[in-house]
Amino acid sequence: MILVDVERVGMSRPGKPLFTDLSFTVSSGDRIGIVGLNGCGKSTLLSVLTGEATAETGSVRQGRDVRVAALAQRPILPPGTVLAAVEDAAEQPWEAAAVLDHLGMTPLCDADTSRLSGGQAKRVALARTLVQASDLLVLDEPTNHLDIDAIAWLEDRLASYRGGLILVTHDRHVLDRVTTKVLELDRGTGYIHDGGYDAYLEGRADREEQAANAESSRKILARKELAWLRRGAPARTSKPKARIETATALIETRAEPPARQGIPDLWFGTPRLGDKVIELHDVAFAHEGHAPLFEGVELLLDPRERLGLVGPNGAGKSTLLDLIAGRREATTGTVVPGPTARIGYYDQVGVALDPKQRVRDAVTGGHRQPDWQDAALLESFWFDGDAQWAPIELLSGGERRRLQLLLILAAKPNVLLLDEPTNDLDLDTLRVLEEFLDDWPGALIVVSHDRAFLERTVADVMVMDGTRKPGRRRGGYAAWEDERRANRARGRATTLPSQTPAKKVSPKPGDGTKPTKAAGKTPVAKPRSASTLRHLMKDLDKDIIRLGKKRTAIEATMAEKAGQVDHTELAELGRLHAEIIDSLDRAEEQWLALAEEAEASAAGPPSQHR
Repeated sequence: MILVDVERVGMSRPGKPLFTDLSFTVSSGDRIGIVGLNGCGKSTLLSVLTGEATAETGSVRQGRDVRVAALAQRPILPPGTVLAAVEDAAEQPWEAAAVLDHLGMTPLCDADTSRLSGGQAKRVALARTLVQASDLLVLDEPTNHLDIDAIAWLEDRLASYRGGLILVTHDRHVLDRVTTKVLELDRGTGYIHDGGYDAYLEGRADREEQAANAESSRKILARKELAWLRRGAPARTSKPKARIETATALIETRAEPPARQGIPDLWFGTPRLGDKVIELHDVAFAHEGHAPLFEGVELLLDPRERLGLVGPNGAGKSTLLDLIAGRREATTGTVVPGPTARIGYYDQVGVALDPKQRVRDAVTGGHRQPDWQDAALLESFWFDGDAQWAPIELLSGGERRRLQLLLILAAKPNVLLLDEPTNDLDLDTLRVLEEFLDDWPGALIVVSHDRAFLERTVADVMVMDGTRKPGRRRGGYAAWEDERRANRARGRATTLPSQTPAKKVSPKPGDGTKPTKAAGKTPVAKPRSASTLRHLMKDLDKDIIRLGKKRTAIEATMAEKAGQVDHTELAELGRLHAEIIDSLDRAEEQWLALAEEAEASAAGPPSQHR
């Protein structure tokens, strides 16, 4: 079934064409990832596909009765509570609480949507989008503001989605696992690559190799034509005019440079960092009237530190960066910066930018002309030519984040704190930033849920998982993930079935079973850990998805055979359908029971919060 047909579509923004003659079709089962540089028009294309914007040229035709659910880059939520906002969009009311829980929003279910942070609002909007009945799912940067576990859950959810999927994302793991096609936007032209992230890289490399071969051939021809033109003035007068024009064009043509040249040694001139960088001793932080977010933090940063902070949303990772940067004061303990430490902090909000100011003036302060270092910095971050003169209000979200990063690095810090640096940055910028950090001579601390970025940039991780005392893990993200996988495996090996009452079993000699202290009394069940509950809920999620697929398949079969006379077969199908609905209802009830148990466990008895 064709969901959307795009034919020769073109769009632009003031002073800059975005894409032209773009044509492709989205059918049921297609999973298309859209990639390209910041400002190339990815979000604009999504708005055209959903009908929010009208194409300047070409046409977009949606299939008849196609239901579209879309997540915008900057969504607007309806007034009311978080739970009500999602329930209002949900096809199945029970699903609203379930999806919000997976996205880490259960504690805020009763919060007013007008009081949410930008990241919280994006997660609520994502939940609203996912619970809608849809044939086409359109998602703009859905992994922004999600923690690692939520991203893994979203991958599973999207992998099982039966309709068509179009998403813009910088998450290379999501692209590689979820997408079956990649649409690359490169300087106004669209290229379709069959496959995931690896297919996109291979196709792009082939295209650049072909361009390099074409340029090599052009240079050979140009040298031959130049030699021909130089064969003396008398001979030139008899040369055909057309060939002279062809030779001149060959000589003057220049190959289009790569979209990303890479960052040169921007760290040149970075002040040397002494042996003492920043020290944290027995640091704790708590908001007034609340239990500590973390406590007992001990950290001695090395001059070439490469440390990642990982853990769920709300565990205090950004707060710890604020303490290191001196933006907050620790509740207890001390934070001691070294005498040579110069901190650059790239946070989730970013420095305030004047929307009317031009890009080049943001770098120079507007009080002087850019010098050669300013120009090199701007061009290194791909603000060249007209882009330097563009007002900031015309920049895309990703271009603004790139400009903010540029301004941080322009100050020549030797301690770099990056809080979710991958949000809104394109894949090329991320790869070049990773290469830059490889050679950067200072200390680096990164908060990120981007698994590929963590794998490339950090050597160790500090785990902040809500246990209050963060622990350091050697070996980086991969070692921590291996540890978590092993813990989950141990949890599966020791977990007992939990949703059906246990049968009373008499202990047998030597079987290790301990009798109860009082005959006839049922022993009190030991509270299950948060990790065990999450594992059980994840298993139920898979059961719900599997049963949903079976229900859909049987309903399709019943619809096909509705006009047939074989009532016996239809009755059997009806019986199977009823059994599946019953199993699905039980699984959903079990999931909700586990969710309530997890919430109660998280709250804990009062003594746990002293």
